Amino acid sequence: MATILIPTPLRQFAAGHDTVEVNAATVGEALSQLVGAHPQIERNLFTEQGRLRSFVNVYVDDDDIRYLDREETPLQAASTITIVPSIAGGATAAPPVQAGADTLPQLSREEILRYSRHLILPEVGLEGQRKLKGAKILMVGTGGLGAPLGLYLAAAGVGRIGIVDFDVVDETNLQRQVIHGSKDVGRPKIDSAAETMQDINPRLVVDKFETALNSENALEILADYDVIVDGTDNFPTRYLVNDACVLLGKPNAYGSIFRFEGQATVFHHQGGPCYRCLYPEPPPPGLVPSCAEGGVLGILPAVIGSIQATEAVKIVLGKGDSLSGRLLLYDALNMRFRELRLRRNPECPVCGDNPTVTELIDYQQFCGIPQQAAQEAAQEKLPEITPAGLKSRLDAGEDVFVLDVREPHEFEIAKIPGTTLIPLGTLPQHVHELDSTADIVVHCKSGFRSGKAQRLLKEMGFSRVTNLAGGILRWSDEVDPGVPKY
Repeated sequence: MATILIPTPLRQFAAGHDTVEVNAATVGEALSQLVGAHPQIERNLFTEQGRLRSFVNVYVDDDDIRYLDREETPLQAASTITIVPSIAGGATAAPPVQAGADTLPQLSREEILRYSRHLILPEVGLEGQRKLKGAKILMVGTGGLGAPLGLYLAAAGVGRIGIVDFDVVDETNLQRQVIHGSKDVGRPKIDSAAETMQDINPRLVVDKFETALNSENALEILADYDVIVDGTDNFPTRYLVNDACVLLGKPNAYGSIFRFEGQATVFHHQGGPCYRCLYPEPPPPGLVPSCAEGGVLGILPAVIGSIQATEAVKIVLGKGDSLSGRLLLYDALNMRFRELRLRRNPECPVCGDNPTVTELIDYQQFCGIPQQAAQEAAQEKLPEITPAGLKSRLDAGEDVFVLDVREPHEFEIAKIPGTTLIPLGTLPQHVHELDSTADIVVHCKSGFRSGKAQRLLKEMGFSRVTNLAGGILRWSDEVDPGVPKY
């Protein structure tokens, strides 16, 4: 029997299983058995034409099937199949950031004392600490991953750190973004992060770019830094950072997180692969849930962000084996690390032998966001009801069936009285339990998932389905403040 490892984002479509045992001779047979047992997982793995989606990678043991026999790759009795969706051989010693010894900054007596635990490490020493002081590292984002990055890069003695961010600190950030505090709620993250980093290291120079990174400014912002650390949380920026790093010849210390799982590697370093070699195309908008929808363990970004910081420091020092060519997978719930081999794709449009992407493009367009907006605009506008409107109907005793399509653990946190819970992922299996002639109001956290449920029910013949605008969050704001927000 071979074992298929189900990643966290797909477990909701596999009855919550993290592994599935199959008796199959090839990868294609194994995936067919998986889909047969859990049909809802099919659209996340395959296109409508039956091809494996390009943003989903499949490994047998530690080999990517794209470089084997693809779906015809044979399986052994003890084979492990790993599915690696985008969530946005090891290398030899990394070359140091180029700087002559005579151009490196000197350390003061106070700095020698501060970094003494580094100086007595043969791999760092006095010269290595001077390299760190002379290094320039750019952090893209000061959220979950950027928080530990900023803290540890500052503490390590990196002399200059750039920060790109335009968000403000929110109460929900404080569960994981440890670079910010309660006093910082409402402040620009870039100011809060810089203040904390300079409190740790008063000699640190911080460059603040309070802007959204885009195709017009990315090359100019990234150009002056030795290492780029990608702490982004969306696909357009992730592809933008990757392409800019390739065009500028910069190493990209990458990390991503979701729920209890994380990924880390170094892209475009020492001739290694880039992000597009791993994920040639982004997933369709809305298919991969964000941390705001799916959640994230607050400690998880500390692990992945620290790995990114470690890789950045190693690149500066020119010591050790970088993660270039290796994808590190971390499962916090089961406390397991796995390593998969990454290969540079000679046909990659950005870093391949004959690149076709030689300048930055429209990454919103590339990730399908304008198309999605156009499709949504072209779709028939389905009816909505405000929280106040629903409250009025319920108070009047009208026969309204309120359907909650969130997950059970969300239902435990906050609920609208009298609602029925059927999670969106299981709705097709339970649709027979609903009265197609009933007046149904469907809701979720913010209105996004319930909109999907509304369209699904309409396609199945339900004619009286209304979406609760703004979901339970807006219900808490406008109707019942006693319902917790999360």
